Amino acid sequence: MDEVRPLLELTGATVRFGADAALDHVDFRLFPGEVHSLMGENGAGKSTLIKAITGALAMDEGELRLAGERVAFASPHEAQRAGISTVYQEIELLPNLSVAENIFLGREPRRSGVISRQLMRERAAGLLQELGLSIDPGSLLGTHSVAVQQLVAIARAISADVRVLVLDEPTSSLDLDEVAELFRLIRELKARGVAILFVSHFLDQVYELADRITVLRDGAMVGEYLTGELLRIDLVQKMLGREIGEVRARGRASEDDADEASAAVLRARGLSVGQGIADADVDLAEGEVLGVAGLLGSGRTSLAHGLTGVAHLEAGVIRIESEAVRLDSPRHAISFGVVYSSENRRRDGIVAELSVVDNITLALQSERGVFRRIPPARRRELAASWVDALDIRPPDLDRPVGTLSGGNQQKVLLARLLALSPRVLVLDEPTRGIDVGAKVEIQNLVAELADNGMSVVFISAELEEVLRVGDRVAVMRDGRIVETVAAADLTADSLLALVAQPDEDEGED
Repeated sequence: MDEVRPLLELTGATVRFGADAALDHVDFRLFPGEVHSLMGENGAGKSTLIKAITGALAMDEGELRLAGERVAFASPHEAQRAGISTVYQEIELLPNLSVAENIFLGREPRRSGVISRQLMRERAAGLLQELGLSIDPGSLLGTHSVAVQQLVAIARAISADVRVLVLDEPTSSLDLDEVAELFRLIRELKARGVAILFVSHFLDQVYELADRITVLRDGAMVGEYLTGELLRIDLVQKMLGREIGEVRARGRASEDDADEASAAVLRARGLSVGQGIADADVDLAEGEVLGVAGLLGSGRTSLAHGLTGVAHLEAGVIRIESEAVRLDSPRHAISFGVVYSSENRRRDGIVAELSVVDNITLALQSERGVFRRIPPARRRELAASWVDALDIRPPDLDRPVGTLSGGNQQKVLLARLLALSPRVLVLDEPTRGIDVGAKVEIQNLVAELADNGMSVVFISAELEEVLRVGDRVAVMRDGRIVETVAAADLTADSLLALVAQPDEDEGED
């Protein structure tokens, strides 16, 4: 493959933010008809490199060549016109527009000089059908799940005359079937000669798809490797610059040995939330981590919303320390010590334009009210303690949170919640889009919190993660909790069988 001229080549790429070098003389090349994975911890420079390639960020030094010609894109739109399309981890579409309008935004088909919505819908329908996606092109994008919106973003990228396709965590919100469909499409594009830059924190996916891997660490290039010649453990150590730490083991009893007399901090019975979940029972003991596993659409997020006041309960009762409570809003839930971290940290979590100190103290100040302002010195002291405790990088209290990596944004959000001293922490996909090192740190943090008496609901699409972190696992299918099993009594395969098992009446007339 090296005898072929790179379709895209970046040489000496350097990007500085003040005194910090987000990229430091990095070389990167992408060949036609290959899948090349960019690997590194959060903050390693992956997103900066992507933005340098796609015109979203100007380089201080370096050269970009496309098909041998030197290019410099002033905007992502210019890069797209040159055949470079990008799908970012955080979906950057317009939920108030239709699926078809999002796919062709800025490239609307016209008849006699006027935008033709009929032609737009027809072309969108044809593209979606080609991709095997059963989505109404006339429907509002915002009415669809995060997973469907991700697929629409990919359809938008492919709809252009694509030569280079950049996929930044494209599978983070997809279930197994959707991942398989996406991989089918990627292989088809690869066979057509499209060069694909694939960024993912799922090592299994990288080793399944990628021909070549480039590793970044602290903004510098560690090396470029053929995937088949790089062992996974070696990859992780190159990313971290050290041997990977182990997830802290927590003593867990099997279901047979469980202490049934253990009092529940939170007990829910018969919870129903719209079309998302029906008749759910949850018991959460002090110091317990309850993992929640299920396929996309199984009701995991609806359960989290019902437990934390985000969604209105149509039926059911929640008890905190045996007292029946009505959690009518997240603020009300906070007053009972129940806090929630959304799966969509950018939309429902961080405030990107505000500083680290403002984000960490936001909920605490809200709880105190406008007339009991936290003194500035106390705010900084509090934020600094959490930055240190969670190893938030860079440790700059005044830096806008939106400029941090995804993993560090997640840590800021966790710091905000922990500053409230909660009794129950409900985490929905807390490690989605986070690198291996940060993932281990957050998993260990959850274990520490539980060891110190906090009760945690931990929702994840990664079944192995649910088993590593959880004491028990609630299995969800079709909006119901069908079984709750001790993690010690499960394997990844047996949990997958429970999660994917069809209902007994499926297929009956």
